[in-house]
Amino acid sequence: MATTSESVDLVGQESTRNLARAALFAALVGAFAYVSFPFPLSPAPVTLQVLGVFLTGVLLGPVWGATALVIYLAAGALGAPIFAGGAGGIGHLVGATAGYLWSYPVAAGIIGFVVHRGPTLRDLETVGVPTLVGGLIAGTVVIYAAGVTGLTLVLGLGPVEATVQGALVFLPAEAAKIAAVIGIVRSDALVAV
Repeated sequence: MATTSESVDLVGQESTRNLARAALFAALVGAFAYVSFPFPLSPAPVTLQVLGVFLTGVLLGPVWGATALVIYLAAGALGAPIFAGGAGGIGHLVGATAGYLWSYPVAAGIIGFVVHRGPTLRDLETVGVPTLVGGLIAGTVVIYAAGVTGLTLVLGLGPVEATVQGALVFLPAEAAKIAAVIGIVRSDALVAV
């Protein structure tokens, strides 16, 4: 009596690789959150988190980019010290900067969708700079629209005051982050990704 056994893959290699990349980018955004300092013109601090969101959307695409940022929010809500300045806990998802945080998965998904022109990843060498800039600007609009809404709801700021303090004062920094992402994407440093 002979028995045979077959190997069954419960999760494919591609899914495993994508999940690992999503976890890596969630950690990257968390690491970028440590670069944080108070900004006197805004109740929200200046951080490098948005740079991480940009890179996540561009490099992982809409599906896995959004997944990475959901992992990031879940880890932070569970207490991992990965929000601005090394903070953690669910309270940050309902506090003054909650709008920004909740927007990250949506922004990464939109950036990835615009850059890759759909849910499937394209070779980034075929993506033009105008498309990259367009995707990053779309992501920026999502992040700051949600951030301003959060400041309005949580802190009771008026719409003009919230827009100035929650978005307009950050635009020069966002322009620099967009330029940095384009430089990174166009460099030879991404061969391992």
